Amino acid sequence: MRLDKLLSNMGYGTRREIKLLMKKGGVQVNAEPVKDAAQHVDPVKDEVTILGERVVYKEFIYLMMNKPQGVLSATEDKRDQTVIDLLDAEKDIFELFPVGRLDKDTEGFLLLTNDGKLAHNLLSPKKGVPKTYYAHIEGIVTEEDTERFLEGVILDDGYETKPGKLRILKSADVSEIELTITEGKFHQVKRMFEAVDKKVVYLKRLSMGPLALDESLSLGSYRELTEEELQLLMQLSEK
Repeated sequence: MRLDKLLSNMGYGTRREIKLLMKKGGVQVNAEPVKDAAQHVDPVKDEVTILGERVVYKEFIYLMMNKPQGVLSATEDKRDQTVIDLLDAEKDIFELFPVGRLDKDTEGFLLLTNDGKLAHNLLSPKKGVPKTYYAHIEGIVTEEDTERFLEGVILDDGYETKPGKLRILKSADVSEIELTITEGKFHQVKRMFEAVDKKVVYLKRLSMGPLALDESLSLGSYRELTEEELQLLMQLSEK
């Protein structure tokens, strides 16, 4: 990889700015000053420093976001704000995308990455990665609903869902529930409740696989996964 490309990709400035820094001796490779921006380096084997700071190369990046309502789980849109619009400009170089999607009016856990292989594995129906949601439901949710969800319900298009684990937190005119499913059909949680004559009025995703939403993240904020979280994710992807 060209040295100027490596440094610009890691957010150290434009290629022009990096070339100027090189002329001043601010960039070293294996403890030797380098002034040729086109020099090729191995980002894993070579030690690159800029103004004395070691450059830690990242090919892939993994972010946990607390997605707010009103924002699309997409990379771009001409009319509405997307989750990519919520990221700092320095993240543009990684060309991130959401793993799966949450409806525009749904909030909560969303994973963003540029690791296409991992995203494909997590979204594969064969993996059956569980996703847990918290919801407010217009209507009294009963144990009968719990049993029906466990058997799988018929959606409006005739599709029969895989079993879902429904837990009733509060049964009232507006009930509170948690639901774990292993699929990701369009508007699935909402359509499952419509199948039992009830309506979702608030929906939040709490977790995906082994990763739970960091409740310290305010709506619209995000952070990189910890090493422990990343290892759990990799183990799940490789199963």
